[in-house]
Amino acid sequence: MSTPVVQALASQVGGHAGVMTTEDGSLLIKPALKRELEFYQHLQSDADEAIATLRKFTPKFLGTLTLEGEAKEGSSDGGALEIKPAAERKDEFLSLVLENLSHRFSKPNIMDIKLGTVLYDETASEEKVARMIKTAKETTSFETVNTPKAYGKSIKPSDLPDGIARFFPVGTDSLEGAPEEPKQGLPHHVLLPVLKAVREEIAEVRGALSKIEFRMVGGSILVIYEAEWERAEAAIKRYLEESKRVPEKAGEEEEEEEDDDEEDDDEENIPPPAFTVKLIDFAHTRVEAGLGPDEGVLLGIDTVLRLLDGRIQQLESEKTV
Repeated sequence: MSTPVVQALASQVGGHAGVMTTEDGSLLIKPALKRELEFYQHLQSDADEAIATLRKFTPKFLGTLTLEGEAKEGSSDGGALEIKPAAERKDEFLSLVLENLSHRFSKPNIMDIKLGTVLYDETASEEKVARMIKTAKETTSFETVNTPKAYGKSIKPSDLPDGIARFFPVGTDSLEGAPEEPKQGLPHHVLLPVLKAVREEIAEVRGALSKIEFRMVGGSILVIYEAEWERAEAAIKRYLEESKRVPEKAGEEEEEEEDDDEEDDDEENIPPPAFTVKLIDFAHTRVEAGLGPDEGVLLGIDTVLRLLDGRIQQLESEKTV
């Protein structure tokens, strides 16, 4: 068996440094911080029904890996690592292995929306607390990769509707006779249903979180949508058709879905998605009885829903070209 190779994640928008991806891009390998590992392990248990409902809204967790790495010769930035199994278990090398959510997209547009009103957990240093409060007063944690990161890091609350519009623009094709350029955004008739579907799933996330007693600091909702026109149109059409299906016998349908889950282990057989909505970054997340729902996180999601509603209304008021 050849030695596996990983490299720095090119599409990383936020979160801690050091996230790597396997050579084929299908998996992420990130440093295993104690609370994040505990949270993913908690998700795998069916003992807590409320927590179990969150599994569909988080990246697939494939376990942990204990590795040692050396930079390949000629790699000035240390981005590509040749991985060697560790002779002994060393906690500092323990990594989480997660699915790479952007892997199955041809042209992914990615938005990382930080949630919550608490900026730091109880272990943060005074210096970090002061720095985060200063940043929060001057900006909002709204980031995109289809516009410069500097825009996402400097955007103010009053600019958020513009930020949503920039992330979900109505597509334009290159002008006739002009040099060929990538198509931007999505056509109106594709963008609107994608936006509505994203909004519905974020509302589902809110419903699930409202039933959980937890505190989340630094967590995000990650939104990715396909911006390659033909793939996006086919994918959203398939999504809408599947969402209309109402099983006549729920019990039989559940059994079929369990069988399908086993077959779907082969990712190549699964059609590419139009979009995905997932909760990520649980390094400072606690699940604990008596805490109640995290009202700050729910408030953040409510803000996102209002912004999406505003963009949907804009698109519905425009004439389809």
